[in-house]
Amino acid sequence: MTTTITTVETPLGPGRFFLDLTPDPSAVLVLGHGAGGGTNAVDLELLARGLPGLGVSVARFEQPWRTAGRKVAVPPPKLDEAWIPALRWLQDQPWAQTRCFTGGRSAGARVACRTANELGVVGVVCLAFPLHLPGKPERSRIAELLDPTVPRLVLQGTNDTFGGVEEVRVAIGEADGITLVELPGADHSYRVAKASPFTAADLRARVLEQVALFVVA
Repeated sequence: MTTTITTVETPLGPGRFFLDLTPDPSAVLVLGHGAGGGTNAVDLELLARGLPGLGVSVARFEQPWRTAGRKVAVPPPKLDEAWIPALRWLQDQPWAQTRCFTGGRSAGARVACRTANELGVVGVVCLAFPLHLPGKPERSRIAELLDPTVPRLVLQGTNDTFGGVEEVRVAIGEADGITLVELPGADHSYRVAKASPFTAADLRARVLEQVALFVVA
């Protein structure tokens, strides 16, 4: 499958969509990247390659700071300022007239959560939700994960220094609408030790399977 790259204008400058589309999709999943990486993150690439064959189009949005070649991300509110108009543009496209899910990796998951209600999406996919900065659990971002009124899927490693799966489980408490998936031995970048019984291949298979169950009609 060929990825199409489309530039879109935002108040913060041009950003880019990396589009992996399928004919007559049952849904479109729009994914944002993290603060330290881009749309070529392993998990984002995995979903872009795996979901179109299941009838789901995937659009990975590259924030303007990244498109401009800068190495440091802009503050979180600025990420939303670019994301919202980019998503509005996408939702107006003829090929996107279907159920729209958003999500992303780390900071991208935060953006998707903060904007889900405004954009009227069907659900949110959180890949390694950064519950807090490493070593600073008192500065929790759980309010962002709890804010959307739509279903959320959270895929969290047990060794994530930004908040492991057990930390996230405790923070969620009795909240409705959140499905939490454990990735044994995975860190924030979804890396697992070579000696781990839960291998990198196992992780990729679980991520694709769980996201497909969440978004495929």
